[in-house]
Amino acid sequence: MNPILFVYAKGGPPLEYAMPKIAARAQVHVLALAPLPYRSAETWRPHCASVTEHEPLDGTELVDLICEHARRVGAKAVLTLSEYAVVAVAHAAGRLGLAGAGERVEAARDKRLMRRVWQDAGVPVPGFAEIHDTADIAAAFERLTPPLLLKAAWSAGSTAHVRVHDRDQAERAWQLGRTVMADSAELGYAELHRAEAGVSDFLLEEIVTGSAPDWFPDRGWGDYVSVEGIVADGVYHPLCVTGRMPTVPPFTERAGLAPAALPEPLQRRVEEVSRAAVDALGLDTCATHTEIKLGADGSMWVIETAARFGGVLTTRQAETVFGLDMIGMLVRQLLGEPVEYPPAMLTTGTGAAASLAILPVDADGRPWTELPCWDFDAVDWPALLGPGSTVEPVREHSLKPGSAMPPYEEAGGANAMAALLFVTAGSAQALLADCERIVAALPQALNALPQALNAPHTDGAAR
Repeated sequence: MNPILFVYAKGGPPLEYAMPKIAARAQVHVLALAPLPYRSAETWRPHCASVTEHEPLDGTELVDLICEHARRVGAKAVLTLSEYAVVAVAHAAGRLGLAGAGERVEAARDKRLMRRVWQDAGVPVPGFAEIHDTADIAAAFERLTPPLLLKAAWSAGSTAHVRVHDRDQAERAWQLGRTVMADSAELGYAELHRAEAGVSDFLLEEIVTGSAPDWFPDRGWGDYVSVEGIVADGVYHPLCVTGRMPTVPPFTERAGLAPAALPEPLQRRVEEVSRAAVDALGLDTCATHTEIKLGADGSMWVIETAARFGGVLTTRQAETVFGLDMIGMLVRQLLGEPVEYPPAMLTTGTGAAASLAILPVDADGRPWTELPCWDFDAVDWPALLGPGSTVEPVREHSLKPGSAMPPYEEAGGANAMAALLFVTAGSAQALLADCERIVAALPQALNALPQALNAPHTDGAAR
């Protein structure tokens, strides 16, 4: 098999799922720019031809490192599944003459540039303003309609997202956001190619109003969806839509669900908007993850597109429900091998699957008053699930058993995730009901554990 260099950084699908998919198509050499998840090493390490760990660099030095390592192993392709490494990997692939996202990759990473491109192309986006100093904040409130959402331009997982109503609140949130991004960088959740950008680049954005009842026939769904796809030699192939539970304020994702319970005609409208958004970015060859807000009377706004697959277990959900091995498809595409894409985005599948983040927040968005310790095996899961449903933890994205759950802070977003669960059910509505029961019952279930388990635990989280 052809050798491929896999650049590992924080985020993306867990290695216990992704690595066997890559290794089925290529000889995998790993360049790790973040600590590897050795708690699950028995599931991914045997699939690696070599593993090299290196301190993260940035800018040209990082691209140099990737190119040097790719040449050393004779890589025929370079791949990452992490949001934080897509820019560096794209530049390295270009320098090596290999397939990759291309020279315009930053438009799929920097939220300010992304919105400028879409605005010029007529893609529907919320009103926004770039923030470099307090004068920009004042100007934004003169031009945009509050409340506004402060965002870090290079963030992921809703980190450093704060809802603000006036200038003073926005200035405080901006300072808080910079602190949160610096703290996230210490945990390894930061842009690698432009390390300084994470704590300095922000925008303010109008909060558009979603209306899930205008789109979904049943209650309980969130008001936005994601389209997973692949761009192959500049041609966009949308593959499937995933839905959401309502977010935790301000916009922290709690669960992604496949399939989205949207009627097919509405999924086709979503497909076309995602096509306009991805085509405008001018990407070459890469995965894509496009988030679209669903408003009243059929209105839509594109929130963002990333040059990688959706994080957590989105790729596994797509395989479970739609039979799509998206990681394998991308590897073959990067290696120049033939790939058979669906003639149109798939809208129906078999069964349903969810990525459920365990956050210490109730169904109404209120933080838990007590923070128990986490232990998957101590919870009576059959009592929380419907007939035929299953649940399993993802060790790479979960605290060690006995670890105290972190508090939820609005600006911290997904940094408060204690665990990630993979849930399956016979239908989308049964899956949503399972997730709702877990969210409602888990505080009591964990607080009922023996006190010995709820003692402080000093081991770090495997995230």
